[in-house]
Amino acid sequence: MLGCARDAERPGRCHGAARPGRRRRGAGGCGIGLLAYALLVAFFRLVEDAALAESLADKAALAQMAVAEFSHFRLLRDRIQELDVDPDEAMRPFVAAIDEFHARTAPSDWLESLVKAYVGDGIAADFYRTVAELLDPQTRDLVLEVLKDTGHAGFAVARVRKAIEADPRVAGRLALWARRLVGEALGQAQRVAAEREALAGLLAGGEVSQLGEIGRMFAQLTDAHARRMAALGLTA
Repeated sequence: MLGCARDAERPGRCHGAARPGRRRRGAGGCGIGLLAYALLVAFFRLVEDAALAESLADKAALAQMAVAEFSHFRLLRDRIQELDVDPDEAMRPFVAAIDEFHARTAPSDWLESLVKAYVGDGIAADFYRTVAELLDPQTRDLVLEVLKDTGHAGFAVARVRKAIEADPRVAGRLALWARRLVGEALGQAQRVAAEREALAGLLAGGEVSQLGEIGRMFAQLTDAHARRMAALGLTA
């Protein structure tokens, strides 16, 4: 879901026809637009989750994580500007897809929001790390840095496992919810990649027609799903 080259004739615009020598640099600017917007949305989601938290300690912990996510967003925004791309234009192509995903997977309670953060965001982070390896070294290192866990994963796992221990019946419901999240996340990611020619070319090693390569890459992203489910105390 990351990637679009900058048109050399129109600075600051995302375009799929940049010369090969500029393609990777352009992908670094427009490409991280997706991650930048995802982090901005993550900031708002964490603020909302903090409001739902029952204890003051949990509210404070989530607020701190939200601040960290916004700091990461600012780092990516600054990098986009360094690459002579307008941040708004870099993010705009992905707004609808990200907003649609969150609209289709709105959690109904506190536990579902924690599972979504751990499972859904985990799949997304795996994808971003894979694509980061295709970007220029400076952008790649920045993406990998902002994807480091802010503590949200451990926070979610601890509280979900505690809830299951208190009431084992919730495990079945949460397992079904997690499966739905993975299906929605992978489906949306595949659609976005297929609809963005420059991104598809980046993922397929320069050949847009090789969409089978993209499919295999997404299949590999599910490998860590069973591990995450086990960490939550759920059946994959």
